[in-house]
Amino acid sequence: MMAMQYSFTLPADYDMSIIDRRIRDKGPMLDGFPGLGFKAYLSARRGEFGSRENLYAPFYLWQQPERASDFLTGTGFEGLMQSFGWPRVKTWIAWHAETASAIAEAKFATTEIVAIEPYSPLAEIRDVEVRQAQREARQADVLASVSAFEPTNWTLVRFSLRRSAPLIAGSGQIYRVGHVSLP
Repeated sequence: MMAMQYSFTLPADYDMSIIDRRIRDKGPMLDGFPGLGFKAYLSARRGEFGSRENLYAPFYLWQQPERASDFLTGTGFEGLMQSFGWPRVKTWIAWHAETASAIAEAKFATTEIVAIEPYSPLAEIRDVEVRQAQREARQADVLASVSAFEPTNWTLVRFSLRRSAPLIAGSGQIYRVGHVSLP
């Protein structure tokens, strides 16, 4: 499995209803995409839930990583680039992912990206992160929990989909979920 996210920072005075409309209109187009675990269409508004910026930042879990290539080379992603520009696509190798059957009911998401220090005990970090993701997935409010890492810049990501907004963002980002595409 592979996790993937790209993000577009939009101007402070950007009309975020444009993003809401885009998600509403285009979100279902990825429903049933082969190899997809899920795609969460995420947005954040400057000043809401501690967000410093207006963001459009979809998050993907790919059951078959090669299908991410199909998506990134397809017409849908080409249209996204024409509308918003060339994004930096972050990818992580999944350590653990759990999704509830009601995942499509998600209204909020959290993402935390953490640096992995050089020479860290990776197996120990993985074990701790897997246990943390499993604990989080058992919370009634959590509909998906993903823990993953990438060894190019040595980061790990903690991602969750939720029914309601968490109380605090911590060092991460809280998003609204406009749509969840499923396989």
